[in-house]
Amino acid sequence: MIPAPDLAAHLPVDPAQLDRLQNRLAAAARAERLLDVATRTVDSPVGPLLLAATAQGLLRVAYEREDFDGVLDTVASTVSPRILRDRGRLDPAARELEEYFAGTRQRFDLPLDHALSRGFRLRVQEFLPRIGYGSTLSYGQVAAQVGNPRASRAVGTACATNPLPIVVPCHRVLRGDGSPGGYVGGPDAKTTLLTLERTA
Repeated sequence: MIPAPDLAAHLPVDPAQLDRLQNRLAAAARAERLLDVATRTVDSPVGPLLLAATAQGLLRVAYEREDFDGVLDTVASTVSPRILRDRGRLDPAARELEEYFAGTRQRFDLPLDHALSRGFRLRVQEFLPRIGYGSTLSYGQVAAQVGNPRASRAVGTACATNPLPIVVPCHRVLRGDGSPGGYVGGPDAKTTLLTLERTA
């Protein structure tokens, strides 16, 4: 089998022009109501982050280690396959994340779409923003706060499956002995976030 030629290697590609074309495509898709989920990636001190939002609000924040393509496959099968890169819809989320990492934002003011969570997990994830910036609680303390003191393991699962890490601060939940415990972004990312909040 003869491999297909890499045409991009032979054509001058202006990134600014591609960006303009992408924005026009996204605007046309929005106008025709063909865009259900907008996406973009942003750089951060914890690595590249994939952001996804619906008209209702921010739907997903994903770490690169989660596999962006796999995350988008899940969004496509769970929410809608009509996904397109659209910087405009995600500018507010990108700006608030930038402010957070700069140490000038302690609370996110973004509308959220919780379509990827249900039941007890959703209850836990809705509680997490109440844990103050720079503060932590144990899994057991969160379980008690959401009305099920024996559900610390289920709280751990709710944190591990949180579709909106950083914005919904599951990194502020630790083991009972004060050790970090698991984190979707990895232990280094969790330590980075906790250190940022303690020193800002």
